[in-house]
Amino acid sequence: MLRVSVDVGGTFTDLVSLDEETGELVNIKVPSVPTNPEEGVIDAFKMFLDGRKKPSIRMVGHATTIATNALFGQIDLRLPRIGLITTKGFRDVIEIGRQRRAEVYNLFFQRPPMLVERRHRYEVEERIGADGEVLVPLNLDDVEKALRNLEDEGVESLAIGLINSYVNGSHEVKILEMARQHLPKVNLSASSQVSGGYREYERFSTAVVNAVLIPIIHTYVSQLALDLKVIGVSAPLYVMQSNGGMAAAEIVADKPVTIVESGPASGVTAAAWLGDLFDKSKVISFDMGGTTAKAGTVRERVPEVVPEYEVAGKVHMGRLLKGSGYPVRYPFIDLAECSAGGGTIAWVDDGGALNVGPTSAGANPGPACYGKGGSQPTITDANLVLGRLNPENLLDGSMRIYQRNARLSLKKLGVELDMGVEEVAASVVRISNSMMSKILRIVSVERGFDPRRFTLVAFGGAGPMHACPLAAELDIQDILVPPNPGMFSALGLLTADLFQDYSRPLVSKIDDVDSSGINAAFEEMEEEGRVALLSEGVESGDISLHRRIDLRYLGQSYELTIDANVAPGDELISSVASRYHKRHEEIYGYSAPDETVEVVNIRLRAIGLMAKPCFAERAGPHDYEGSVDKRLVYFEDDNSWVETPVYSRSSIGEGFSREGPAVIEQYDSTTVVYPGWDIRVDRFGVLHLRRGG
Repeated sequence: MLRVSVDVGGTFTDLVSLDEETGELVNIKVPSVPTNPEEGVIDAFKMFLDGRKKPSIRMVGHATTIATNALFGQIDLRLPRIGLITTKGFRDVIEIGRQRRAEVYNLFFQRPPMLVERRHRYEVEERIGADGEVLVPLNLDDVEKALRNLEDEGVESLAIGLINSYVNGSHEVKILEMARQHLPKVNLSASSQVSGGYREYERFSTAVVNAVLIPIIHTYVSQLALDLKVIGVSAPLYVMQSNGGMAAAEIVADKPVTIVESGPASGVTAAAWLGDLFDKSKVISFDMGGTTAKAGTVRERVPEVVPEYEVAGKVHMGRLLKGSGYPVRYPFIDLAECSAGGGTIAWVDDGGALNVGPTSAGANPGPACYGKGGSQPTITDANLVLGRLNPENLLDGSMRIYQRNARLSLKKLGVELDMGVEEVAASVVRISNSMMSKILRIVSVERGFDPRRFTLVAFGGAGPMHACPLAAELDIQDILVPPNPGMFSALGLLTADLFQDYSRPLVSKIDDVDSSGINAAFEEMEEEGRVALLSEGVESGDISLHRRIDLRYLGQSYELTIDANVAPGDELISSVASRYHKRHEEIYGYSAPDETVEVVNIRLRAIGLMAKPCFAERAGPHDYEGSVDKRLVYFEDDNSWVETPVYSRSSIGEGFSREGPAVIEQYDSTTVVYPGWDIRVDRFGVLHLRRGG
């Protein structure tokens, strides 16, 4: 039986197949097709199936960026015309938003375009109080009139967002019922069923984003499933969610807001699994691909999550600019990213300063060294000129590269900067490393964690090349490089469990909260979670339920999510309050145990446990010194060229160890071991790098 996963990236589409009996992994990498991502998926499957007997595939896992691409305005992805029905007086909430500017000093900053044109927003008379009491009954005539107008306007999706519906959603449910009768072909998204938060702007925005994505994701998932069946793959299709868990394709098609950050989440999930394999409970994941570099944190084997994210927002110095995108209230793996992928372009600004990013050469034409017509210098070109990459080819010889093209592209920058080619290349690497070290600090130091106590898991096609200087910058002592780092995010889809997240609002002082009432609400959500997971084929014995509570000090605007799984006999309220004070101290440097604590939301994660893969054990090498090559490699820390041994990763196994420097080449990535680092290979073929001394 095989499990197969496919991760669609900006440059390459990766396929990983796992044999559940032997642990054998098959890795395939093909160029992505940005304008038609499912085409890249099918290309990878055709390559995988070519020459094989019809394999028995039990499941297909998939990570995609199509939702984000649509909201960013990808040309071939047309956003549907959608409408909004809201409470009288709240028509412009989604346009007014919060009183924050993403770029305070930019007088010409523009927010992203409204997803619902004002003429398609309709108000209805109704009012529910903050306590859930119906103050003004729903005016059914207003609803019918709005639905008739929306039908005449040809809307494809409809979002419904009423004030205080998070505490009483009866009016939204009634509008849903009427909409199903009057507009049977229109996709529907009610805020109380998509997001349970009490902030109306974020809740309305989440419902609107969901409404926009339903027809796009439903079409994509349906077409992909059909295309897979055409080539003989009929296994169930699962999609990675933004929270790091998988869900059946049919479920995410109806609630696509859950997959807007599908792709990046799989890498952190894989890093958590690898850390657990080696009993590393604290891990920082570092994923450097072709377009961006991303970092995330894992504590106690669980990736850190945030309750809200701004989709299609702008990123500055690794931080998402609040107010620049569309808010979505849903659990997201906490990630920081920067425009420092292998294909990121280096350039000189009008002031004569060297810059790296944010523009990427992408899959086509790609870096100059690819020989596909690209002429602008990239990070990949810099690494090639500095001797870190094989000067002749990539992908085990299946992809030829051209060092001359790389040198020419960097020479143009050198003329502008009055620098030599190697000096420019080293500067590009230094700048990109500086950018990437910042995102590592964001997910560690700025979150209240000491990076010196963490292990760095480096992956992505370019991640292991830059891992050593980044770890040294944060005083991290240990690095793990998985057997196939360039395919590791795709492998993460095979390590993930099935997730279903639920939440209920409960804005109350903690001293006024009744533990029995909270437990009853948790039990309701737990039943919902069990039903959902059983419908996805999970056995009842493989279901795990995790409770959490959002807390804040009275008067604060935002809250922290605290684990609420308490030991038998422990008092729930006092336990979570104690944990809250401790977490507040970790993040902000202080706590106030004498201040009043407020409960905001209760949350539940229902987990369908999946069998985890295991790397096949690899025999130790017999004569790896006999297969070693050597070439000059430039190390920017010492500003010098060093004759460095170069190994094929397939020729080294358990027992291999040596001191850096060294270069280890393989199909999907290259690992550069800097001077001052030691390297060791374990029985699974994982590279363990440790700072000497």
